Amino acid sequence: MPDTQVRIRDGERIDDLQRNGYRLIQNPKMFCFGMDAVLLGCFARALPDEDVLDLCTGNGVIPVLMRARGKGRNYRAMEINPDSADLAERNFRLNGMQGCARVVCGDICRASEVFGRDAFPVVTVNPPYMKGGHGLLNPDAAKAAARHEIFCTIDDVAREASRCLKVKGRLYMVHRPARLPEVFEALTENGLEPKRMRLVYPKAGQDANMVLLEAVKGGGRQMTVEPPLIIYGPDGRYTQEVKDAY
Repeated sequence: MPDTQVRIRDGERIDDLQRNGYRLIQNPKMFCFGMDAVLLGCFARALPDEDVLDLCTGNGVIPVLMRARGKGRNYRAMEINPDSADLAERNFRLNGMQGCARVVCGDICRASEVFGRDAFPVVTVNPPYMKGGHGLLNPDAAKAAARHEIFCTIDDVAREASRCLKVKGRLYMVHRPARLPEVFEALTENGLEPKRMRLVYPKAGQDANMVLLEAVKGGGRQMTVEPPLIIYGPDGRYTQEVKDAY
């Protein structure tokens, strides 16, 4: 049952996720979830009896979205920022997930030490997209860490995801198309074979700005490229598929 006594701190708000009554506490001063988290929650696959590990969980939005969609059974999450980890824990309680979801405040580079090796059939991650020395660094530490590879690199993400996954386990990730060569290299070097990919475009005719990936630990070398996902139609409104995602 949802915990009706969950504390809402000054400056926080509760957003309706528009699915089965699930809600999310967010703090605008921290890193709020965006389209990438919503699309990853849709793209990721987990059977009702499968456990899920979410790395770089932030406020816990991906486990909450997956729970709202009936994906997965138990959820573990890792977040290095104490304030974000506290927010994730409260979001789990707000949505009645306290019996099936738990967040650990810690470094993703130690995820396999914390959760164990070969422990999960599914791992999800919405990692920082930008290299540490590239682009303007946000003066807010939490927002900077969410966008830039300050505490972990794509190699760290791939290594720890692989270690935590069971053989034939699946990794689901969202990233930037410009970094696909690095992402593929990091995945394959850690025994994760890309199996499914979908490019996301703001509008038809524009360059893709996101890519959704599924990789399998110990999988064979064959990948499916799914039809493109378009965010906005000619009228400037969300396409029907994006409306369905929300």
